[in-house]
Amino acid sequence: MTEKKTEIHVGHSPDPDDAFMFHALANDKIETGDYLFTHELQDIETLNRRAFAAELELTAVSLHGYAYLTDTYALCACGASMGDNYGPMVVTRGESSISDLKGKKIAVPGTLTTAFLALNLCLGGKPQTSTKESHTTGDCGTFTYEVYPFDEILNVVERGEADAGLIIHEGQLTYGDQGLSLVVDLGEWWMEKTGLPLPLGANAIRKDLGETKMNEVTKLLKESIQYGLDYREEALEHALQYGRDLDHAKADKFVGMYVNDWTIDFGERGREAVARLLQEGYEAGIIPNPVKLEFISGE
Repeated sequence: MTEKKTEIHVGHSPDPDDAFMFHALANDKIETGDYLFTHELQDIETLNRRAFAAELELTAVSLHGYAYLTDTYALCACGASMGDNYGPMVVTRGESSISDLKGKKIAVPGTLTTAFLALNLCLGGKPQTSTKESHTTGDCGTFTYEVYPFDEILNVVERGEADAGLIIHEGQLTYGDQGLSLVVDLGEWWMEKTGLPLPLGANAIRKDLGETKMNEVTKLLKESIQYGLDYREEALEHALQYGRDLDHAKADKFVGMYVNDWTIDFGERGREAVARLLQEGYEAGIIPNPVKLEFISGE
């Protein structure tokens, strides 16, 4: 009699880097032993919100969102998306400076995204309502915001429905195609400020699985990431279906930006970057409590 496998519900974004990372698990390229993985693709802000209800055993989260989830989730040491002197960007229709953004309405992809946290740190903003709560509009003191799906923000700015847009995912490579101008790359800004990469996203694993299963599932995630890196063209072909406006060359570049050595393991410097970001968020009054980090090695 075959023993029933443990089902692991996985949530990740429908974008090329996550698709690349999960290719081996999604398409049965590696042996998963006692585990059966079921994949759900949703935008990162939705996954951040779902994590409050602990619906998924393994889920992509924003590092900002994780600040509220430490009671129920730990961070996998693998699966990081790090902006190493690049990251989320603010774009406008015409040439602007950072100071020009003060008092403006900015379209954002969600208040729990790390991009939103970094934007507030950059502009000296402090949301007047908790970022944990779901709000479609709000005031951060130095700017106002409205939440849109991440893949609509470039269009919103182009149509003039917002003064600026905070863009994540492949929009970082395609904003120029719509005649928009870069105001600030928040990854560059963070590197200049701290000398550290900007930790954007991670994979979180539910603590109630227990230590053994947490490590075994994390190990399988690491194997999936390594498979993608070892069989890059194959994984890239899978990822391309989530690339929206990206051609092969841009998709390859985008995946390389966010699936690399950082993704195999945060490493000491990556862990330092996470701690620094969340501590600065706390000191700025954006994150309500200090964050105690827990990493699962998958060994």
